[in-house]
Amino acid sequence: MADNETLSLSRRDLMAAGAASAAVASAPSPAGAAPADTPHLAKVAFTVNGQKRDLELDTRTTLLDALREHLKLTGVKKGCDHGQCGACTVIVDGRRINACLTLAVMHEGDAVTTIEGLGTPDKLHPLQAAFVKHDGYQCGYCTPGQICSAKAVLDEIKAGIPSHVTADLTDDPKLTEAELRERMSGNICRCGAYSNIVEAIADVAGGLA
Repeated sequence: MADNETLSLSRRDLMAAGAASAAVASAPSPAGAAPADTPHLAKVAFTVNGQKRDLELDTRTTLLDALREHLKLTGVKKGCDHGQCGACTVIVDGRRINACLTLAVMHEGDAVTTIEGLGTPDKLHPLQAAFVKHDGYQCGYCTPGQICSAKAVLDEIKAGIPSHVTADLTDDPKLTEAELRERMSGNICRCGAYSNIVEAIADVAGGLA
């Protein structure tokens, strides 16, 4: 009997403790203290596809979400959202980056180019036209990132920037299939159109070395 009374008391204690915890959790924050989940906003200004854009964003907003959700540039695709697939590739100040891995507020004053800034349906960029000509896509989801990356790849080779497969680091890199495949390896095509993508890029560059 004594054990039952002890057990009953313990249950009441447990219920009282639970109620107290809930009351503490629901109590208003001290005056002047912001809740932990309150976003911290910051202003950022950059140029996107030649247009000056000013935004006020949660500082946790990625460049990818700023472009897609705030500027409605949905040509920038959200694939893995972890920097693994390259679907979100954009060009920032001439260099290709994964927009999902960088915060928008880090790009104050930068020049951002998305697929929308390369060409239009009425006036395709040469790479866009080549992807159509060589059937360099199937479902097309990765294609904007592939084309932005390809644009930067050709600029890298033209600038003499070597890659991991450049045979002679004292000479300018050659436009070989190995160079293109290595430099484009960060852009995944789940449909497997890699051969056609290489052909499209090589076509724009005037052929492989």
